Amino acid sequence: MATLLLGFGCISLPSSQNLPVTTEVMRSDVLSGAQTALRGDIVHVDYIGMFENGTVFDTSIASEAQKAGLPQKRYEQLVFRIGDGQIIKGFEDAVVGMREGEVKTVKIEPKDAYGEWDPRLVATLPIDNFENAEDIKVGGFVYSASGAPGIVTAIQDGKVTVDFNHELAGKTLVYTIKLVRVDKR
Repeated sequence: MATLLLGFGCISLPSSQNLPVTTEVMRSDVLSGAQTALRGDIVHVDYIGMFENGTVFDTSIASEAQKAGLPQKRYEQLVFRIGDGQIIKGFEDAVVGMREGEVKTVKIEPKDAYGEWDPRLVATLPIDNFENAEDIKVGGFVYSASGAPGIVTAIQDGKVTVDFNHELAGKTLVYTIKLVRVDKR
């Protein structure tokens, strides 16, 4: 899952909030002369994305993914231009003002992440509307005519209920972010 994400809705949390301990990989090492990230800059960050209970759902760090039991994939730094809207607002806002080597943990409310869960994005349709209806299973993915992914939440009485909300909609997310490098505009 590519989880792409400062100011509004973004809160730095003190370590006393029972958040996961920052790992050695994410140690803060701000050096003198470090660049500060500003809007328009291209930044390279490492991150660990967690739910409020500390469960890791995404990271850019292979060793952290392995510890969390995440599927094997290519783990690499997230690179984006601040202000282009390539990632969720809360994550982008958190990076603004960070210095190279700095690490911070932020809590991002749904409105600045993947939005609130919207009941209007749940549809119940006749199973006959689906190609390969015999392959549809609860928990499986289907796609709308426009290509939007949805997860099957129920199959009952010849009808399929599909939730087209983003899988992280309605969830408060916690990210530990390390600003690795800033390329000035």
